[in-house]
Parts: sequence; structure tokens; C-alpha cells
Amino acid sequence: MAKRALVTGSAGFIGYHLCARLLSEGWQVVGLDGMTTYYDVRLKARRHAMLSQNPGFRAVEGLVETAGLVRELAEGADAIIHLAAQAGVRYSIDAPRSYVEANLIGTFEVLEAARATKPAHLLMASTSSVYGANTEMPYAEVHKADSPMSFYAATKKATEAMGHSYAHLYDIPTTMFRFFTVYGPWGRPDMALFKFVKAILSGEPIDIYNHGDMRRDFTYVDDLVTGIVRLVGVPPAGGAAGPMDSLSPVAPFRIVNIGNGAPVGLMDFVLAIETALGRKAEKRFLPMQAGDVPATWADASLIEALTGPLPRTGIDEGVARFVAWYRDFYGV
Repeated sequence: MAKRALVTGSAGFIGYHLCARLLSEGWQVVGLDGMTTYYDVRLKARRHAMLSQNPGFRAVEGLVETAGLVRELAEGADAIIHLAAQAGVRYSIDAPRSYVEANLIGTFEVLEAARATKPAHLLMASTSSVYGANTEMPYAEVHKADSPMSFYAATKKATEAMGHSYAHLYDIPTTMFRFFTVYGPWGRPDMALFKFVKAILSGEPIDIYNHGDMRRDFTYVDDLVTGIVRLVGVPPAGGAAGPMDSLSPVAPFRIVNIGNGAPVGLMDFVLAIETALGRKAEKRFLPMQAGDVPATWADASLIEALTGPLPRTGIDEGVARFVAWYRDFYGV
């Protein structure tokens, strides 16, 4: 019998790629997405439409924070993978209430669903933003993450604490992912890669924050999805994988970084985009934005200890794949 997964945020960037991978591996997938207007809903609708071509996929439109909805959809699921969230560091300054509703209340609904239905594994997305003001790098899961620099990061750190409490109280095997700057085809329009490509092709300037002195651990979406799918089969149990393991001493709960483990300078990232497009960008250098951090860098030793070595797509190849998708999708 095919395994069943409930994926929240299934029409999102990462959710779409994850559902496609699960379907290709024979899973039955129920995908829940709120189709919110944070960015172009047509992009989300196209992703769901492509997934729906597979008879193993069932699309459900609804907000994750709707009382009882996730509980209804989770019945019989072997794995619940919770990706739905209000994303974005900068938007959390302008619209913080949406982060309370989607991230806090939404995660509460997922936890209640897991408490009722007892999946073999509950997996939930956090973010590298929870490392906040930490200066010790690479970021390791056992490092403190108590100084969030944005309300977005604060809500995601809160979901980690919520997840741990439910894992302890109700014996729910739970893994939290901390994602590092995910990019690739079908990416979000609010992310730098999408914005830069669109601006350069339109002959408009791109905004370079902190005057270009920034580094990000860019992680190609296919590599990230490989990590998620492998972790589905590794619920927290037994002994620690080593001193780097974040396994809780009082609950079947673990936090895992998923990142490339190789930070890239912002100006090198821009150069990769210019090379892929065959055009130079007009650059507008600006100060650091509120809530942002100058660098991220994942210590990937824990996930590799749990799942084996992960693919690591280089920035030039990954950016070129995104540009090819963008040109094809938008006909430019």
C-alpha cells in the first residue's frame, strides 16, 4: 500500500517541489494551500494544476489556521509535512498579524492534528533566520538561537518550542527543518533571485543591501527536497547521532539544518545572475535593511550523519536553471 502524506503549503515554492518528489516516489499526497495573495496567486495555481495531473495528488484550498481543517485532512497520513507559513523577513515588519495567524495559530492546528491522528513522523519547517544575532559560524543546531532579528524569525522560533512541547507531551516524533536561502525554478517573486532577474531583464536597477557586504548559504531547491524526503524516514528515536545532534533528552524531537554549507557573497551571486542572463545589472547600493543579518552559513554535519551526503548544486548551475525556467515561463 502506498504511503500517504499531508503537505501544507503545497502550492508554495518548496511545497510544490516536495509534492512532486513524493509523487514520483509513489506516495499518495494531500496538499493543503491557502492560495494567499502575498504574491501572484497565478503562480501558485499553476503549481497545483501541475501536481493535480498526477492521480495520487489531491489539492485542497484552505487556510492552515482554520480550526479543525488540518485534523480532517491528516486522517490516515503516515507523515505530516508542515511547510505552510507567512514567509518574509521584511514583510513581517509591515504585516505582523499575518505571521501570528499563519505561523503560530496555523502550527497549533497542525500540532493538534498530529496529536489526534498520530502520524509516524511530523516534520515542520523553521528557518535559518532563527539564528538571528548569532555570530558563531557555521550555524549548528546546538547553538543558542535566542536573539531573533525579525518578527518572522520570532514566530518560527516559537513554532520550534511549540513542536517540542507537543512531542514531549504526546510522544509525537517531530523533526523541525531550518532552511537556508532556498532558490531555484518556480521560486517566490519576493526573493532576491526572482527580483533581480526580473529587474535586469526590464532594464531596471537592483537594490544591493549593506552595500554588497552580505553572504548567504544559497541552497538549491532540489537538494533541499532530497534532504526532506530522506528525513521523513528518520524519525527522532534512540540515541544521538553524535555531539552535533539536537535530539531532545525529553522528547522524540530534533532540529535539523538543511543548507548547502558554503556561503556565497552577494556580489558573486549577482555575477552569477549577470552571467546567466548575458546582461549587466544596474546596481543601487543601500544600507542594511531592518531585521536582516549580514551572513548565514549552515553546519550540515547533522543531516549528513542522519541521511548520508546530500547533493550540493553550485550557485552558477542553480542560477542558470532558474533563469532558464524564468525565460520559458514568462516568455522573455
